[in-house]
Amino acid sequence: MIDCHIQLNLGKFKLDQAYASEHHVIGLFGASGSGKTSILHAIAGLNTPANGWIKIKDQTWFDSEQKINLSPQQRSVGLVFQDAQLFPHMTVMRNLLFGYKRVATEKQRFDPDYIIELLKLNHLLSRMPTKLSGGEKQRVALGRALLYSPKLLLLDEPLSALDAAHKLEIIPFFQKVQLETDIPMLYVSHDMSEIKQLTEHIWLL
Repeated sequence: MIDCHIQLNLGKFKLDQAYASEHHVIGLFGASGSGKTSILHAIAGLNTPANGWIKIKDQTWFDSEQKINLSPQQRSVGLVFQDAQLFPHMTVMRNLLFGYKRVATEKQRFDPDYIIELLKLNHLLSRMPTKLSGGEKQRVALGRALLYSPKLLLLDEPLSALDAAHKLEIIPFFQKVQLETDIPMLYVSHDMSEIKQLTEHIWLL
């Protein structure tokens, strides 16, 4: 699924990480400041490594020697952040459809109704983000990412801002996505118990 060697120079912070795995779901584990988010941004194409390569499902997204560096749009990555980053002026339905409408019809992998049912969002569609709980916001963010028809889901500590009760609420939805879609997932956390609810395959920083 993933084969990469990422060398990043971010001011005084130097990162040199290599990892390869054929597993569908991988947990990226490390302490705060260890470079987890920097790795995700490099994979998504939001920053460019100084050297190395990034290959996803046998497609090369970046290779410094071969001068390959696909744009973020060409990589088609679904990102879910810890603060959801929903558009505050849009209803849940409009948030969900934001990326979906920007994908060519022939490349759309999911029907909105399927994702709405998968994540149990029916009763939330007309609400504004300010009227959602933390767990509800993360479900909407996950649905929006899925409707972008991504080749890879990058989940950047999506539960770190939630209390224990809301974590218990949202984890089953990540498990459902894992079981019911064939989209590879890289799940970032500094909580090993959280990662192990989704996968035993760990990229350790």
